[in-house]
Amino acid sequence: MSERDERRDGPRPLPSPGEVAAALPGLARIAASTWLNAAQWSLLTSARTGKRLITATRDPAVASALAAELGITVGTVTDLARAVANGVPLPTALAAAVEVEAAAARDDDHAGSLRERGADLMARSRDVWQPDEEHPAYARILGDLAPDEARVLMLLLRSGPQPSVDVRTGGPVGRVTSQLIAPGLTMIGARAGCRYVERVPAHLDNLHRLGLVWFSREQLTDPREYQVLEAQPDVLAALHAQRFTKVVRRSIHLTPFGDDFCRAVLAPAGDATDYPHHDPPVDASD
Repeated sequence: MSERDERRDGPRPLPSPGEVAAALPGLARIAASTWLNAAQWSLLTSARTGKRLITATRDPAVASALAAELGITVGTVTDLARAVANGVPLPTALAAAVEVEAAAARDDDHAGSLRERGADLMARSRDVWQPDEEHPAYARILGDLAPDEARVLMLLLRSGPQPSVDVRTGGPVGRVTSQLIAPGLTMIGARAGCRYVERVPAHLDNLHRLGLVWFSREQLTDPREYQVLEAQPDVLAALHAQRFTKVVRRSIHLTPFGDDFCRAVLAPAGDATDYPHHDPPVDASD
């Protein structure tokens, strides 16, 4: 059929709501059908509305009026009109409009829910009679911990900060530019009784991500803490990897949040033990 014949025969009939809904999968079909009914499908199928839909791409007043009649946002009307004007099949354009409207509704519901939760939180903060509660993040953190990570936390709680060493290049050249050979070597895995000692560096990274531990540039006050560590095979191997090397002593601590988490969740109920002190983070980003 020629373009002239198509114009003579009139515009191609618009698809039915069922045809548009059928173009979408699962729950999207339900959303499409609901939206099409709410948006008064009869208005979309009229020739007058079709003309106004095209006009809406260049006239904000027409877009606003059409949005009010259809019960959708002006932005959705504009997007729909532009898509149709650019040759996008109407079912596809309407499906995209449905998704935009559904996403906007979900965002509004989510924002309202967050505001309600915030109001409830502030109300509870003003209630002096409300008993103390555990931090709400504790339940989520438990789901992010491996068993060996719990062992590491309990070692830090019971035994205090743990020694850690970096092996770097040394000698005359190392005084000017020192290169890292082996970072963060510890005995935490063995001391904590971890099942997978080789995963301890990854476990420490995860504990740091969760805000439970921090890595200090400062060394522990007792040098004996490092003597056994520096005699371990992995440290010796790093020291012998090059001609000139040196050891840089560091330490690993619980954060105040991590200390509280261990006492509240991992330590035995009713435990009143006076656990070792951990310095608060001062250079946790180093």
